[in-house]
Amino acid sequence: MNFDSYTDRVVGVAAALVNALTSGEDGGRPVGPGPAASARRVAGIVGRRVTPADLVDLAALAGRLRPVFAAAEAGDADRVAALVNALLRDYRAAPELSRHDGEPWHLHFHSTVAGLATEWGAGCATGLAVVVDAQASGRLGVCRADACDRVYVDVSRNASRRFCSEACLNRTKVAAFRARARAVTRT
Repeated sequence: MNFDSYTDRVVGVAAALVNALTSGEDGGRPVGPGPAASARRVAGIVGRRVTPADLVDLAALAGRLRPVFAAAEAGDADRVAALVNALLRDYRAAPELSRHDGEPWHLHFHSTVAGLATEWGAGCATGLAVVVDAQASGRLGVCRADACDRVYVDVSRNASRRFCSEACLNRTKVAAFRARARAVTRT
């Protein structure tokens, strides 16, 4: 399912910020935000240079976004809505119609307060609100691979995504294949 392209973008940024700026595991490897690597990676995510202060604020945003994905994975739509409502309030989301780059009028998600993290917080919160409004919070999730807690947005046609990456999907399939092969050789 594709939402509109702008919603796809901001919800994708929400997942990317969580994966870049929260500690956890990625395919069995511990991950944590390293200052220099995170600044370069996050600059690529948000499309502009990131200052150390921006990085701190974006990490705080990512820490607030992660529970949204965890609640969605657990199927707790009420919790997802409560978390998103808190984000909308705290980041002062103010949707606005915009037209640029030869595109028709479309909804942009801004904040009434300046600052990189605040602007992205408002955008991510409003994008997630659109997902919840579309009854699609099941499209948000946490990777189901062993030793991985990275998040994803499922835009597949049949809502079948359960892994953050092809690597996690393949690792899980290989492990299942090997387990079946061992079970056959034991009998």
